Amino acid sequence: MVKQKGNPSSIRQDSKTVIRELILFNDDVNTFDFVIETLIDVCKHEPEQAEQCAMVAHFKGKCMVKSGDYYELKPLYDEMTLRGLTVSIE
Repeated sequence: MVKQKGNPSSIRQDSKTVIRELILFNDDVNTFDFVIETLIDVCKHEPEQAEQCAMVAHFKGKCMVKSGDYYELKPLYDEMTLRGLTVSIE
């Protein structure tokens, strides 16, 4: 006899949280130093990680800088937008 491990309908709602990505887009306005400082301050990146993300965004046009659920990413999105960076939550 096979033992069933729970009913799929009994899965808690929070286990179905959709993971989203905060995307930074390249622009011709902000300096590398400003973008790096913002990623360190807002996204809590290490300096090396922030520099890599800035370079990827520059050369590829965009870079995923943080992942999480919408409610985690929205304050970061708001702050980065206030600082003049072009970002989206996808």
